[in-house]
Amino acid sequence: MLRPSAPWRQTPSQTAGPYVHIGLTPQVVGLGRSRAALGGAIAGPAASGRRIRVKGRVLDGLGAPLRDGVIEVWQADSEGRYNGGHQAAPAVDFRGWGRVVSDFATGAWAFETIKPGPVPFPGGAEQAPHLNLWIVARGINIGLNTRMYFADEAEANARDPILNLIEWEARRTTLIAPRLEHDPMPIYRFDIRLQGENETVFFDL
Repeated sequence: MLRPSAPWRQTPSQTAGPYVHIGLTPQVVGLGRSRAALGGAIAGPAASGRRIRVKGRVLDGLGAPLRDGVIEVWQADSEGRYNGGHQAAPAVDFRGWGRVVSDFATGAWAFETIKPGPVPFPGGAEQAPHLNLWIVARGINIGLNTRMYFADEAEANARDPILNLIEWEARRTTLIAPRLEHDPMPIYRFDIRLQGENETVFFDL
């Protein structure tokens, strides 16, 4: 039994391990009743706003795709309101949170949602429309936090207070997803690079 006066010791760090999907997305490995049961619907069909699709891969330092990555998404609705925040209630049929898994064969991931609106920032500033992403996979000690901005929001991106904290323009571009011209639903491509050339900017939250 540990005595009250004994010093606390730091717990050894561990990676997510090869079984991260069992805990976070059991339906993907056949332990749930539905593949869409856990975090599958960020914005339901009745949610207002422009529907979009986001796709990409998580790449290691050599450019190889991670085939066991888990990506969580947290976003505002089309009016810039977060579900559960201090602002007015968000749009109907809008959860604002979701979870996707990269394909075990190709490493690709994708999800559908609505495009978020500009988000208020302290001091009267405004954040450009963006998605908050959290990435975990085998070999990652601590989940990685990043953001995805939209290339077709150039003016808003130029004013965004978070993007402007990044000193080098080349580093900012790692957070901006180009729009692929597909109708009727716009598709944005966002590859997350964990290391190496064009490494994605991650935030210490």
